[in-house]
Amino acid sequence: MQSSMFPWRWFSLVAVGIALTACQFASAQDLKSFEQKTTVKVLPNGLTLILCYRPEAPVFSYSTFIDAGDVDDPSGDSGLAHMFEHLAFKGTSQIGTSDYADEKVALAKVEAANSAYEAEYLRPVGRDPQKLAELRKTFEAAQADAQKYVIPNQFTEVAERNGAHGLNAETGLDETIYFWSMPENRLELWAWLESGRLSDVVPREFYKERDVVLEERRMRTDSNPIGRLTEQFLATAYVAHPYGRSSIGWPSEVSQLSATEAMAFHSKYYVGSNIVVAVVGDVKATDVLPMLEKYFSKVPAGPKPERMTTVEPKQFAEKSVVIREATQPFYIEGYHRPSYRDPDDAVYDAIQDIMSNGRVSRLYRSLVEKQQIAAEAEGFSPYPGAKYPSLFAFYAVPLPGHTDAEMRAAIHKEIDKLKSSDVTDEELAMYKTRAKADLLRGLADNQGLANALAEYQTRYGDWRELFLQLDRVDKVTKADIRRVANKIFVDSNRTTAQIDFTSEAAPQQPAQTDGGAR
Repeated sequence: MQSSMFPWRWFSLVAVGIALTACQFASAQDLKSFEQKTTVKVLPNGLTLILCYRPEAPVFSYSTFIDAGDVDDPSGDSGLAHMFEHLAFKGTSQIGTSDYADEKVALAKVEAANSAYEAEYLRPVGRDPQKLAELRKTFEAAQADAQKYVIPNQFTEVAERNGAHGLNAETGLDETIYFWSMPENRLELWAWLESGRLSDVVPREFYKERDVVLEERRMRTDSNPIGRLTEQFLATAYVAHPYGRSSIGWPSEVSQLSATEAMAFHSKYYVGSNIVVAVVGDVKATDVLPMLEKYFSKVPAGPKPERMTTVEPKQFAEKSVVIREATQPFYIEGYHRPSYRDPDDAVYDAIQDIMSNGRVSRLYRSLVEKQQIAAEAEGFSPYPGAKYPSLFAFYAVPLPGHTDAEMRAAIHKEIDKLKSSDVTDEELAMYKTRAKADLLRGLADNQGLANALAEYQTRYGDWRELFLQLDRVDKVTKADIRRVANKIFVDSNRTTAQIDFTSEAAPQQPAQTDGGAR
């Protein structure tokens, strides 16, 4: 349920023929037509509801967008946002339990037992092994007692039994998103389920899920050379901002997360003012708004959490990471760039498209087709997040017999071309056509539109910005691309990371968890 390592945020490959076809029905997908069928309602608790009426089929899709992600994990508690995403599928006081009154008492005993165990485990001196073993047994017994009340997977089973499709969630650095599609006649059931897990979450099976997250980390990062490399790459590129922390969490911190800390995170970030819920489909606002207000008004009110104030200082020297082991070589480099609110945001999208969008892109044609030195070569931006100043990154995977040094030189050659000469009229026109086609394709899909409406309402305060972005796309010029390329693609702003093959790999050390009743 975690978002992917490389978030391709804006544009996927779209054939020109598809783009031109999409533009033919653009008149039915313009801002005016969406304004006529879209309703926004801010509830007294601050939660924003967006309803977009599409009666073509008796179904709906939704997106619940929480303006909090891994970047908001408190210092020392990396992984907490992702942990809470797991909790959201465990049910409420009304679903997922056979007797909540008794379960609540049992869960309090689990938390007390965990606190006692950790207090002894983390003693800097004088730890008593016998006492520690006894405290562990008490903790495990408390967990077993609480487990007796759990009805496993009931939340998911109820949703899917009533037609939920694509039920999932994603924790990104900047946000947490919950989503699925469902028959229109199950709208009230959905409202009960979704509002319940926002307002009535129970830290059920928390420590079991903590072990699941640690196993995810072992699979995706500790046992994955590219996962380890990108984690070190970001930790090197950032010296102050939390974008440099492990997105899934450092092992020693994840292993010490507690249910108490998770509920404190929920109290701060899962408040109405920090949540947008978008529903798209056969849902007419005049018919369903009163019912939705009844359910989603249960979400606690609270102030919008303060925005991150840490600013990454300007990088003034190139930095690098090298991992040497017996595995596939890999090269990545990144340059600091502004956030999505920067006036040049569309220019960065244009550079990404021209350099990396499919087989006609510059990196593919140069490194993969012509020189035949790489199996893959792409650029992507923003990375690892978009809400705060991030990176414009490039990566390449060498073919056998070729090296990371060749990847670096070939990528820099293409970057230098951007800086010294204009892109062609055809490249710029293709970018603008693909951008428009990508938007139109997204609008044709209920789930994609729900996601976009919720995101743009959150990020800009107005979902209409989804359409207004095309004005900025149209205004991008060849001179803009040269100007931005010369501004950020400089040596002192660069961080590189690479895996160099060696037949004598250094032994991998086991991950240090340093605490936690696991």
